[in-house]
Amino acid sequence: MKYLLILSAAATVTLAAFSGDTYRKPERIFDGKSFKGWEGDTLKTWRIEQGALVGGSLQTKVPNNDFLCTKRSYSDFVLKAKFKLVGTEGFINSGVQFRSKRLTNPSYEMEGYQADLGDKYWGSLYDESRRNKTLAGKPAEEVAKLLKPNDWNDYEIRADKRHIVLKINGVTTVDY
Repeated sequence: MKYLLILSAAATVTLAAFSGDTYRKPERIFDGKSFKGWEGDTLKTWRIEQGALVGGSLQTKVPNNDFLCTKRSYSDFVLKAKFKLVGTEGFINSGVQFRSKRLTNPSYEMEGYQADLGDKYWGSLYDESRRNKTLAGKPAEEVAKLLKPNDWNDYEIRADKRHIVLKINGVTTVDY
């Protein structure tokens, strides 16, 4: 698969942590300039272009999954990000892992929830490496109407204890 996942500039990648109904001030988790506070394959897969996190390539095939992870853990939170997913061939797919952990074998895999992006899985909740299945989501044809193909879209992930809500462009796609 040849694809690019682009997460927008630091101003829009924010995280608001909360406990019950008490919210903390939103904080940026990406500074738009460096990988400070992040870990992953920043030599081949991930890079920063014009203040945005960019993963993948349109020139070469991505050989396996790769995950850029914060070094900090978050429990209950709201993550808001802008994304653009473009591709030229194959299975064009990406996502945002949360409440996840990196596996040791293979070390490029994760285990946990994924707010999915791409192909038939836009806006769905996927269970990466545990059950390897989609847990919840709207029908693909409904979500396709929400998307701006090859353009910037908003993604909101809310994790409040065991309750997970995903929104694309302000519309709820998962309430799990």
